[in-house]
Amino acid sequence: MGLIISAPNVHLGGGVALLSALLAVLGDDSEARLILDKRIGIHERMPRRLAVDQVRPTIWGRLLAEWRLRKWAGTEDTVLCFGNLPPLFRLRGKVLLFLQNRYLVEPRSLKGFPFFQRLRITLERLWFRWGKRNVTRFIVQTPSMQRSVEQNLSMPSTVLPFSKEPKGYTRATVTPGGRRKARQGFLYVASGEPHKNHRNLVEAWTLLAEEGIRPGLCLTLDKNRFSDLCGWIEDKVKDMGLNITNVGSISAQDIERVYKESFALIYPSDFESLGLPLIEARCAGLPILASERDYVRDAVDPEETFDPGSPVSIARAVKRFLRIPEEPLPLMDAREYLSKVYEIARQ
Repeated sequence: MGLIISAPNVHLGGGVALLSALLAVLGDDSEARLILDKRIGIHERMPRRLAVDQVRPTIWGRLLAEWRLRKWAGTEDTVLCFGNLPPLFRLRGKVLLFLQNRYLVEPRSLKGFPFFQRLRITLERLWFRWGKRNVTRFIVQTPSMQRSVEQNLSMPSTVLPFSKEPKGYTRATVTPGGRRKARQGFLYVASGEPHKNHRNLVEAWTLLAEEGIRPGLCLTLDKNRFSDLCGWIEDKVKDMGLNITNVGSISAQDIERVYKESFALIYPSDFESLGLPLIEARCAGLPILASERDYVRDAVDPEETFDPGSPVSIARAVKRFLRIPEEPLPLMDAREYLSKVYEIARQ
């Protein structure tokens, strides 16, 4: 039985990290094929007997890859589709689809996406709808993603979570101790799609600044891909004097360094298939402040949670974590209340 890994749709972020981890455990004697996005390039440490077919990131390049996949796959082969999209054609072997993109599974609004991203996701939804019948089984990473597949697709799936280096991972709360004082600010590792919720996070930092609280915050936004969002954040930083830095899209090695230098992970994303930074942060020994969402509780027990739709809730979670007390409501008794009513009426 042969293995074919089809990953022409993977070229950024966590998908690349997981694909690299998968390839690293294939032995040099493994006879496998890999369909790879040309933008990634061939890594020198790839298995010696791995046959690699590089695909140009164009419509014609993708269609050519699909035709080759149909020709290569035999009845005894296992095809692992690693980029959310199923094969366009019916294949002879077993087809397992590693599914991470909830936009393809759920009828979520694309409001807030730039035009070309909306167009891309719309086309991918059409592709997914057509090709899902060619999938033997879906592979997901969390129980909440499994429920979504069953509810929206009425198809079976298996939960198989994995990461590049699970050593040190725990879902339980952590106690960083002395290391915590030496760390510099909060970290949010995420791209800039609307569901990642950067705007509410920055609005929360604005509310904190209005109270004279200016914690550090490090973002990892690609300034070319998300220029509008980055420009908006830069304006907020200038107007309010926010302590926010954006290190841009950085390599896996640099991400590890940033984790080590950070005080805590803050993760306001509204929905995820896994939320890989939650796992990475736990492995790095970081406390976590995160959205009160099922995908978060699937992976970790965060130190603080909040409503991701409310900047006030996010700001309050940060204050609780920093042990900054929230002032109570200035309650008064009925006599004082009535006195104030008369006072207002006389104005």
